[in-house]
Amino acid sequence: ALLLAYVGYVGLGAGVLQALERPAEVQAAQRLLQQHWELLANHTCLRGPGLQRLIEGIVQAYKSGITLQGNTTSLGRWDFSGSFFFSISAITTIGYGNLSPSTVAGRIFCILFALFGIPLNLVLLNEIGQLMLLGVQRCARHLEEVFRWQKKASLLIKTCALVTGLLLFLLLPPFLFSDKEGWSYEEGFYYSFITLSTIGFGDYVIGMNPDRTYPGWYKNVISLWILFGMAWLALVIKFCINFLE
Repeated sequence: ALLLAYVGYVGLGAGVLQALERPAEVQAAQRLLQQHWELLANHTCLRGPGLQRLIEGIVQAYKSGITLQGNTTSLGRWDFSGSFFFSISAITTIGYGNLSPSTVAGRIFCILFALFGIPLNLVLLNEIGQLMLLGVQRCARHLEEVFRWQKKASLLIKTCALVTGLLLFLLLPPFLFSDKEGWSYEEGFYYSFITLSTIGFGDYVIGMNPDRTYPGWYKNVISLWILFGMAWLALVIKFCINFLE
């Protein structure tokens, strides 16, 4: 019964996503094809195979963090700040997919780094989560002693912890992303949940716009936000698991 419910839930998600996203995919494909033929028609010196190789080269370069800016190229995704953020996304298993090692040595190191880093990250997240839970329990006991509340104190503190976590990790960060990335609030909220839940689609990633200048503290602060936000969301998900079980 549980397996059937699981498959049914995934099937429901697939059906809804197909209905919502398929028309946009078809429109984007038609628009791309139209732009391709218009470019070839307006610039007869271009040849189809040569244009295709250029497009593939641009796409591959963009995946490596290199973009064209006039007659120059922009670098910076593999500076220390960018590498630090990639390391965080690797051991937290977010894996955005927009950036990955391109050298053999880098890929081998990434495997070894993640092999030991993922368990270390899980241990740290567990400790942070336990500290958060311990703080909530101590506050509940303190209220019980002061106001002689019993079940009300525990419920009140848990509600406050949930609301505080929602504000700190999901509701307020989109305002920062709107300011630094130029995203809408909806896009920032979407990025926040996709990141903290370690889904990590990679369609939105901070600090990747070559037309924007980011302060030095930005990625480091976001890395801490990811760490504590994942610990908080893990507690919420654990509560949901207990409820479902």
